[in-house]
Amino acid sequence: MTATTRPKLPLHVLMLIGFLVGLLGGLAVNLTIGGDTPWVQWLTSNITGPAGQVFLRLLFMLVLPLLFSALVVGVAEMGDLKTLGRAGTKSLVFTVFISAVAVIIGLVMVNVFRPGDGVDPALAQQLLEQGRSGAASIVGSAPDSVRAGDFFLDLVPSNVFTAAAQNEILPVMVFALLFGIGLVMTKSPATERLKQTIEGLFEVMMKLINLVIRLAPIAIACLMFNLAALFGWELLVRLAAFVGVAVGAMAIHMFVVYPICIATVGGMSPLKFFRDIREAMVVSFSTASSNASLPVSLRVAEQNLGLPRKIARFVLTVGATANQNGTALFEGVTVLFLAQFFGVDLSLGQQFIVMLVCILGGVGTAGVPAGSLPVIAMILAMVGVPPEGIGLILGVDRFLDMCRTTLNVTGDLVVATVVSRGEEDTDAPVPAAA
Repeated sequence: MTATTRPKLPLHVLMLIGFLVGLLGGLAVNLTIGGDTPWVQWLTSNITGPAGQVFLRLLFMLVLPLLFSALVVGVAEMGDLKTLGRAGTKSLVFTVFISAVAVIIGLVMVNVFRPGDGVDPALAQQLLEQGRSGAASIVGSAPDSVRAGDFFLDLVPSNVFTAAAQNEILPVMVFALLFGIGLVMTKSPATERLKQTIEGLFEVMMKLINLVIRLAPIAIACLMFNLAALFGWELLVRLAAFVGVAVGAMAIHMFVVYPICIATVGGMSPLKFFRDIREAMVVSFSTASSNASLPVSLRVAEQNLGLPRKIARFVLTVGATANQNGTALFEGVTVLFLAQFFGVDLSLGQQFIVMLVCILGGVGTAGVPAGSLPVIAMILAMVGVPPEGIGLILGVDRFLDMCRTTLNVTGDLVVATVVSRGEEDTDAPVPAAA
């Protein structure tokens, strides 16, 4: 077989290989030589460390324009709001509610089981100081006024460009939400062109993110080598605990919260619901992409669940970007896990901030594999956790991405079912199985 016909390994396989190479190499150094050896310190400071930093800096460079364009486009897609009447408002409110429930479940699980505890404080502090002097300096920690209780005042930027220049993510996201609402309310040829321009910006950012993610296998190997050389076997134990807590929180949301919503608000049997949407769940799990699953979700919503076509298309299309409650849950679990791992004690106020950012980030997260990585990296830096720690979870992220994408797509169909129940009588007639 020639080089031109040799099949390429999927990116998630390369990421797993990079994870294993870095992990095994770091463990070998930790067990045989020790992480304090001068040449190991030189290697981590001058080779593997900077290589991982390049990957993180590229993510930071793209995160704000990506989030801004994704949020604006997601809200602007509610252009059918006047046509659908109450459907748009109901879908937005229910999306925020169910995303908040998801994040709360994740935060409670992490605080109860504390999967990141038990690491040697001296080693954690060593890596924490490295993170503060490295990539974390790009975005800084949370502003002092947030910790002083002026959180809601700081949500409204006096100058959005200054907020963007200072990497204050929350004010920029609030401005993006207001900007999207303005596009929905203002209908003119000029605003349509502006919407198309922002959609073009989103597409460019998505392309660049996809290019950056291709560097992830090398970055993972470098980041994992640094972490494993410092922490040794403790790393494996903590990582297994993290996966268990994340999957457990997702399972509670999938098999407890969703059935309750379907039975009480959606007026449908949960067993029938899950049976009718199983094809969409399989596709979302295998592709790890809400966007790639959208055509199947639309078909099962209309043909299997019997939802009104107009409402199903509106809710599911917007939901593919704006209803990422599985991603919001994962982001919250990841941030608190890494905070525990590095000994960063987050107050209830800071955890509340994390929850809000995760909910908003769920709206702005791209519906593609690994689309949540830029948001997680930004939140980590906001609360003073070294973004390098993201290397801990990248190796297992593909499996968790498949799980949370399934949760996202199922959540879209839950919202569509709930909204359809109240709007069926007022919806414009759709030709019945005609």
